[in-house]
Amino acid sequence: MPAMTADHYTYRVAWSAEDGEYVGLCAEFPSLSWLAATHDEAFSGIRTLAADVVEDMLDNGETPPEPMADRAHGNT
Repeated sequence: MPAMTADHYTYRVAWSAEDGEYVGLCAEFPSLSWLAATHDEAFSGIRTLAADVVEDMLDNGETPPEPMADRAHGNT
């Protein structure tokens, strides 16, 4: 398995009418989110949060989820 990096995770940012802010999400960590006033801040926030969670998991001997982008899709 290659070195674990949060850069390969799948992120998206959407407007949350309920919160009145943008929400950053990470597909590999569905329980994580980051609210911010701007799209760019939400994107940056969720990426930083995911990276922190990956680092924490590795420090505790846990295996973070494999990034969707790194998964084999049956093209062997």
